[in-house]
Amino acid sequence: MPFIKQLVNETIRKAEIDEFLWKEFERAGYGGVNITKTPLGTNIVIYAMRPGFIIGRGGETIKSLAKILEEKFNLPNPQISVAEIEVPELNPYVMASRIAAALRRGVHFRRVGFWALNQIMSAGALGAEIIISGKLRTERARAEKFRDGYIPKSGDPAMKYVKKAVAHVQLKPGIFGVKVIIVSPDAKFPDEIEILEGKIGESVAEEGAEES
Repeated sequence: MPFIKQLVNETIRKAEIDEFLWKEFERAGYGGVNITKTPLGTNIVIYAMRPGFIIGRGGETIKSLAKILEEKFNLPNPQISVAEIEVPELNPYVMASRIAAALRRGVHFRRVGFWALNQIMSAGALGAEIIISGKLRTERARAEKFRDGYIPKSGDPAMKYVKKAVAHVQLKPGIFGVKVIIVSPDAKFPDEIEILEGKIGESVAEEGAEES
């Protein structure tokens, strides 16, 4: 039971850190964080489109961030590194921020949803789903889904290859929610069949040569 409680607490803390970093570095194109405990402390990798914005001049920003993470979130000896996002369209944090920004500018939610879905799939994603919720057309809140490709909902592939992000944006009708789900281009599924061309013929030929 103590292990389960510790696991839940760690998950909550990671979610809080993720939310804090997103608010702080949205302008830097924040794309998520990976936190790993090591014998020497805590290894933290922050993904962003503009790493220099997070590092700061002379590393001042990243030093200040390390102090905040240590004091506010009780992370022992945080060692922070920043990795640049190579394909922003395959990062759910970046796409959720772009959708939220477009909604804030007054672009219609359907136009934004289809545009973002096309951007993600064109970048090579195997599947994508965008959910925009709120008072879209009436006073009653509802959700609109935009989906393409294949998205596993459970099992090992869902844990390994499916990335999610949720953003919120304040508009005149109220708060709109944006959820982006992306399936990585390198995803491997257990029901996939791989055909090795020429292998069967070569094996038969080798067996015939041995018999003769």
